Amino acid sequence: MTNVGFIGLGIMGHPMVLNLLKGGHRLALYSRSGVAQGLSEAGGVACDSGADVAKCSQIIIVMVPDTPDVEQVLFAPGGVAEGLSAGKTVIDMSSISPLATKQFAAKIEQLGCQYLDAPVSGGEIGARSGALTIMVGGREDAFIAARPILELMGKTITLVGENGAGQTAKVANQIIVALNIEAVSEALILASKLGADPVRVREAIAGGFAGSRVLDVHALRMIERTFNPGFRIRLHKKDLDIALRAASDVGMSLPATAMTQQLFNACVAHGGENWDHSALVKALELMADHCIG
Repeated sequence: MTNVGFIGLGIMGHPMVLNLLKGGHRLALYSRSGVAQGLSEAGGVACDSGADVAKCSQIIIVMVPDTPDVEQVLFAPGGVAEGLSAGKTVIDMSSISPLATKQFAAKIEQLGCQYLDAPVSGGEIGARSGALTIMVGGREDAFIAARPILELMGKTITLVGENGAGQTAKVANQIIVALNIEAVSEALILASKLGADPVRVREAIAGGFAGSRVLDVHALRMIERTFNPGFRIRLHKKDLDIALRAASDVGMSLPATAMTQQLFNACVAHGGENWDHSALVKALELMADHCIG
């Protein structure tokens, strides 16, 4: 049994905490919006600050939306850094800037602690089932020590490299997922506008090279119009912002990523920042003057 702290109890964090509790660990919890009653009833202990979480935990996990949120959780007054003592490990499972991650890791290591960046893929479904894909950056000894905890939340767990490498892998993942959603959207809209049943089209192509998790899961959302999140458009938009800034920093172009980002922007402009990212199809439906659902 390990004393684990967890900060960030939203769509992803809540089920991740439940899986850690089921694994027999003691959980100290903090969220700006408070700790849900269900987590307390399951055995989680609510704390008043990130510092309090860190004081009573050997491993502190952070799962919040964006780079500034992680910085505040770690280093603002009452933050995790104030409660750390030598030998503890901070695991950031948020999806944030690789460059900022390296800076955060250096600050935490100066306190005599280990730092892992371990962003995830798999959405709410993966978080609930404990089947997330976890991409890790950091020292191998810290990764080996933390792996039993990570295995309660994920199925595919890979040490990619040093600090920042996990976030870099997540950026690559988010580009591929976004462009796949865009491609599936275009294909189903065209098929429907040409008079074919998108349900049958999806079934017909699922077993070939066009098959993917996006086709399996998100194409069905598009057809059935079930756009409750999963993974919110505003968060995927944020991830593509990170990708485009990183590409600019190294002097390269990501043309398809930039185009898909504009489609997410169009969804946000129509009030869709909290739609599931599969609702990107709506922006293309407006351009086609045709709805597949």
